[in-house]
Amino acid sequence: MAKKKAIAPKASAKLQIRSWIETFEIGKELKTKNEMTGFVYFLGSEDSSKLNGLIDDHALAWQMDTLKKNDKELVFFVGVQGPVWILRSKGKNSVGHDGLLDEAAYTWARDQFGSLVPHFKANQLKALRIEFAGTAKAQEMGALVGLDMAPYNYRQFVDGKQLVDLPKVSLMSSDDFDKSVLKEAAARARAVTMARHLVNLPPNDLNPKSYSELAAKKISWGKNLKITVWDEKKLTSEKMGLHLSVGQGAAHGPRMVHLKYRPTKKSGLKPVAFVGKGITFDTGGLDIKPSSAMRLMKKDMGGSAAVMGLALWAAESQYPGPLDFYLALAENAVDANAFRPSDIVTARNGMKVEIDNTDAEGRLVLADVLDVACKQKGSDEPEYVIDVATLTGAIKVGLGAEIAGLFSNDDDLANELTKAGQRAGDLNWRMPLFDKYWGDLSSPFADCKNSGGGFGGAITAALFLQKFVGGKKWAHLDIYAWADRASGAIGSSGGSGQAVQCLIEFLESRV
Repeated sequence: MAKKKAIAPKASAKLQIRSWIETFEIGKELKTKNEMTGFVYFLGSEDSSKLNGLIDDHALAWQMDTLKKNDKELVFFVGVQGPVWILRSKGKNSVGHDGLLDEAAYTWARDQFGSLVPHFKANQLKALRIEFAGTAKAQEMGALVGLDMAPYNYRQFVDGKQLVDLPKVSLMSSDDFDKSVLKEAAARARAVTMARHLVNLPPNDLNPKSYSELAAKKISWGKNLKITVWDEKKLTSEKMGLHLSVGQGAAHGPRMVHLKYRPTKKSGLKPVAFVGKGITFDTGGLDIKPSSAMRLMKKDMGGSAAVMGLALWAAESQYPGPLDFYLALAENAVDANAFRPSDIVTARNGMKVEIDNTDAEGRLVLADVLDVACKQKGSDEPEYVIDVATLTGAIKVGLGAEIAGLFSNDDDLANELTKAGQRAGDLNWRMPLFDKYWGDLSSPFADCKNSGGGFGGAITAALFLQKFVGGKKWAHLDIYAWADRASGAIGSSGGSGQAVQCLIEFLESRV
């Protein structure tokens, strides 16, 4: 049967993510004329005298006694001059696990301030005065990131109305405010928003071809980042049979995108490589998914979206170390040309893989691209290789939507990633690479199968990937990448940007 003619997606303009917090006036009182004004105070620690003073300044006489007895972390009232929010972090008892799942100061501030943004709109505020009092850098960073993340809404974004109905803001501080925090927060929030928006794009717009063109032409990366795209011809010459097999049934063939970031100044740091799974839509292939499981499968490129967001942050922040970002792009479609169960396919590293299930396709595209990343030589040889993927439903069953599964062959790397996730409020939990389960992937016809067994699916998937990293220090993050409802700094359901903040925190800890 002849291959179906590809239908080109509609062209898109430059992907520009505007920052609300970069419009803030720092240290200047707003001049307002009969405009509805709100007031937000962030007390970095328990300070009853400061709290009482703010209540005296703003509250009506009949409100004061009750408000001064309020011991909640968020105090809200409508006072003499308008609505007032007073936030004070009281801290929480550890939930154990060596504090690795505890809510960090950054996380609390991010989600508290993010959750306020809809209230600013509901109160139709035209002006807002925000004051930090006795706050640490992590608290200020979290508050600003939350304020910048929360306004994102897909429909407004695509309509070019990214910052509608948001008030003008004066940001004050009782201490000397470090303006670099605002710049850092804007870069971090923009990276998360990039990842969220890519996941939200419909699959009739985002396919391997249009995705690679978006990466190469629609984003302003700066001079330190160069992009290479491998099309089907190049993938074939590189003998990337696993990657090609997944995409062979789709109208738009597979692609690999390499974003190579090299800072202007040498830092002595070795490269870190990131590989993202980019299945732009996953039907399950001939082992087709039921409709309920297919509904959200535009998010199956969430790992690549996280890697793209991280690349944007690195370029914008001028990260001092060399970094490589790889996107393994394909669409797993149902077609006469689609790969089949029992096909035997040869990987780039020479392994022969029997296809046990066409719905275990993500590990196939990752495997070949991991081989590319791990075999770089000389000054490009990576110290660490980290892949990010919406790989298994099994990990969500075990850890839920908000905690990524972490697999690694290196204890130090795993520990650093888990600590970074806790600090960034982007959690992960280490799972075992239990080698005995590799037997579930045994095949009488090939070196291994791509899936097998009814239990431990997240583990066997990770064990499969481990065969393609060539002994490099490696970590695998199995993520969900989706928010089923608005919460905290995630102001609307859809793509969540999972793993972006964790990986930013990990990279920052290296310098």
